Amino acid sequence: MQKVKINAQPREKAGVRGELSKIRAQKNIPAVLYGEGLEPVSITVSQKDLAEIQKSGSNAIVEIALPKGTENAIIKEVQYHVVTDSPIHVDFQRISMDKPLETVVPIVLKGDCAWVKENGGIVDHTVREVAIKCLPADIPHEIDVDITGLTLDKHVTLADLVAPKGVTILGEADRMIVHIMIPREEVVAAPAAAAAGTEAAQPELSATKGKKEEEGAAAAGDKKPAEKK
Repeated sequence: MQKVKINAQPREKAGVRGELSKIRAQKNIPAVLYGEGLEPVSITVSQKDLAEIQKSGSNAIVEIALPKGTENAIIKEVQYHVVTDSPIHVDFQRISMDKPLETVVPIVLKGDCAWVKENGGIVDHTVREVAIKCLPADIPHEIDVDITGLTLDKHVTLADLVAPKGVTILGEADRMIVHIMIPREEVVAAPAAAAAGTEAAQPELSATKGKKEEEGAAAAGDKKPAEKK
């Protein structure tokens, strides 16, 4: 993976009220560099440099030049302003180029699913990123999944992913990544009509039954009891 080289300056007045606003007004961003068992360092990077790093991908290796030397790092988190959506703080994590690290990379679907085109349905991409472990230089931009031959009876799990050389995929092997989903059709008119027909039939049956009961009772009343001799 290509490195992005930037210059950074230590923040001598970290924690001083109003200092962060002053830094941002100068089109710079406050940041912190930590990890590898060393003390965290408060630094400042330019908005332009941050944009260059983000263009290179979420796992870009950043070579940070400081007055005391150069540090290798990756971006761990970027905080954004809730209104302007501008970056307001960056967390850099130190890395060692000869030590494996764990991170996540996106899963990208490639190709067109012929089965969906011919039979309908939806390609349901349930998991969009995967955890991996590798040396920093081996971190891929993404993991590709070919869905050309996907059918209703076939799906892709974590175990089916093809990792680049030197990369170990982490997680449960049977975790579903992508499959075909058939939307269920809602039947509204038929049940409604059936319910209406049942309701209409019930009063008629009850009335008929009641009429027969009344006629039976009247017939019984017309019969006189036999006289005793």
